[in-house]
Amino acid sequence: MTFLSAAVLLNLSPGSDIAFILGNTVKGGTRAGFAAILGIWTGALVHVLLAVIGVSAILATSEVAFTIVKWAGVVYLVWLGVQMIRSSGGAFVTDDVQAKQTFWPIFRQGVLIDLLNPKVAIFFLAFLPQFVVPGAGSVPSQLLLHGVLIIAVAAVIEPPLVMVGGRFTERLRNSPQIAKWLDRALGALLIALAGRLMTLQR
Repeated sequence: MTFLSAAVLLNLSPGSDIAFILGNTVKGGTRAGFAAILGIWTGALVHVLLAVIGVSAILATSEVAFTIVKWAGVVYLVWLGVQMIRSSGGAFVTDDVQAKQTFWPIFRQGVLIDLLNPKVAIFFLAFLPQFVVPGAGSVPSQLLLHGVLIIAVAAVIEPPLVMVGGRFTERLRNSPQIAKWLDRALGALLIALAGRLMTLQR
C-alpha cells in the first residue's frame, strides 16, 4: 500500500512528463497525446532497466556524467521549443496522413526527453530500493517489478487525461490562427522545462 500510494502520487504530481503529454494533447489531439505517453513510458522503462543493472549509479556518483546528460537535455528541449515557436501551426494533426507522420516524431521526443533527464535516473535509483523485501526474491527482479508497476500505474492515470484533454481542445485545433499560437505556447513550455532542468543539482 505504501508503494501504491507513492506511485499514484508520483504520477499525479505535475512535472515535465505530464507537461509534455498534456502540451502535445492540446496541440495535436489524443493521438499526439498517446504518442507522448508511449514515448515517456519507454524512456522510463529504460531508466528502470538502467537502475536494475546499476548503470544509473554513475549519474548519481559522477558530477561529469550528470552534467553532460543534463546539458544535453537542456539543449534538446531548447531546440524543440525554438522549432515549435517558429512553426506556423503546421505541427497540428489535421488529417490521417499527417497524424501518421506526427506520431513517431512525438514518440521519439518523449523517449529522449525522459532519457536526457538525469533526475529521473537518480529518482528510480533512490526510490526503487526502498521497497526491496529481503527473502522475497532476487533484488534485480524486485527492482524491475516495482519499476514496471510504476509505469502500470501511469497507464491507469495518464490515458484518461489525454482523452479528456483531446476532446476538450478539439475545436481549438480547427482554427489555423489558434493552432499557430498553441504551437508557440508548447514551444515556450519546452523552453521553460529546459530552464527548470538547467537549475537541477545532483
